[in-house]
Amino acid sequence: AGDELRIVAPMLSRLANFDDADPLRLEPGVDFHWIPPGRPLPRDADVVILFGTKSTLGDLKFLRSQGWDHDILAHARTGGRILGLCGGYQMLGARIDDEEGIDGRPGQEPGLGLLDVHTEMSGSKAVRPVEGHCVSTGLPVTGYEIHVGRTTGKACKLPMFDLDGRADGARSADGLIEGSYVHGVFTEDEFRSAWLGRAGAAGRSSLDYGAAVEAALDAWADGVERAVDVDALLACAMSPSFHRADSS
Repeated sequence: AGDELRIVAPMLSRLANFDDADPLRLEPGVDFHWIPPGRPLPRDADVVILFGTKSTLGDLKFLRSQGWDHDILAHARTGGRILGLCGGYQMLGARIDDEEGIDGRPGQEPGLGLLDVHTEMSGSKAVRPVEGHCVSTGLPVTGYEIHVGRTTGKACKLPMFDLDGRADGARSADGLIEGSYVHGVFTEDEFRSAWLGRAGAAGRSSLDYGAAVEAALDAWADGVERAVDVDALLACAMSPSFHRADSS
């Protein structure tokens, strides 16, 4: 509300890696909303994010069934910022080829056409931690990849990240449309603050995300201690009768 940066994300039917949104939800000055099925994406959104999915092709069809493709394209036409992560990145391209049927029925599906890239679903799943820097700002990033498919095309010449010499992601010429395979980048305070600033956020981020996570875990642990007799549980676990019953 007011001067807050409004970020929205459609709730895809096979949505994965929900925690990519957590730093944005906690960020002061950011008004983040998941948009459920049956509702259009708000026209006054500053940023639309397509998060990861367990099935890119399945959720691309679901997205179209909700009419969200029209909302996203309209957002792009009016100069809105769009980010795709993992499967969301694949959806932003011109097409997705899946001749082997890795992600469903074999075939080809047109993407949203907002980035000049295409994805081929082939090979084994990439699962790895990554680190590097943001190409446009030089700020360090860490995260992880977990995806099937290889994305190539002209827009990859403007990558989003350099991961120890390996280019990742793609950007439009004006920088308003971006995509990447890296999860977890918004946990990096410096990168997140700079990215939100480019998107129109007022001022510098004051959120220490790591400290916020630690505080939440401490609060959870305190709640467990208040609700559960931990000493009694430990005494039970250490008793000889418990171990005899466990081994029988």
